[in-house]
Amino acid sequence: MKNKYIFRSKISEAKFRQIVKLFAFDLDATQISKITGISRITINRYLMAIRERIAEFCEQEAPFQGEIEVDESYFGPRRVKGKRGRGAGHKTIVFGIVKRQEKVYTRIVPDCSKSTLQKIIKEKVDLDSEINSDKWHGYNGLEDAGYKKHHRVDHGKDEFVNGKHHINGIEGFWGFSKTRMSKHRGVNKKYFYLHLKECEFRYNYRNEDLYQKILKIVRNNPLFLS
Repeated sequence: MKNKYIFRSKISEAKFRQIVKLFAFDLDATQISKITGISRITINRYLMAIRERIAEFCEQEAPFQGEIEVDESYFGPRRVKGKRGRGAGHKTIVFGIVKRQEKVYTRIVPDCSKSTLQKIIKEKVDLDSEINSDKWHGYNGLEDAGYKKHHRVDHGKDEFVNGKHHINGIEGFWGFSKTRMSKHRGVNKKYFYLHLKECEFRYNYRNEDLYQKILKIVRNNPLFLS
């Protein structure tokens, strides 16, 4: 069946557009299956393929410039008893960068070391930017790396806002993402990256028509379902 959105498609363009529209409305696979009459297993395959295209699109975002916030967060089960430190237990560590009032970029990281976090900052944040962070030692020395403006809030002393300096934007995104993922009653770690990038995409284009945006992405890079 000819379909400009999917190679060797077994469904019509109209049916695929219906799936995308329901996905854009944030319905889950079970709900979309009931409405479209397509099995949930098949719907899940389409949704994962769409998420893969969304993730690829998000990774292509240009470096951020302006007022920037950086922070890390931990996703997954509660901390394991007896384990301490950031990300203790079996949590997935995610590093995030926000350009205020605009977009976020996320990346799963193995740790919160200075070398790990600052490598991503150098990739994704222009040197002329004004960076806001907490007091985590992973952000020490950003000035030496060429960033002339680095402001920090000390959460350890219950300081969350210092004038215009804060990281409320990225912390708001963490809350948004965890609330969305909780709807899935826990996300399989195998697919966590795709769900994370979906949250990033929905946040970044929250004021746009997600349905049309997704169709354009997939039209430019059609799905291939084996």
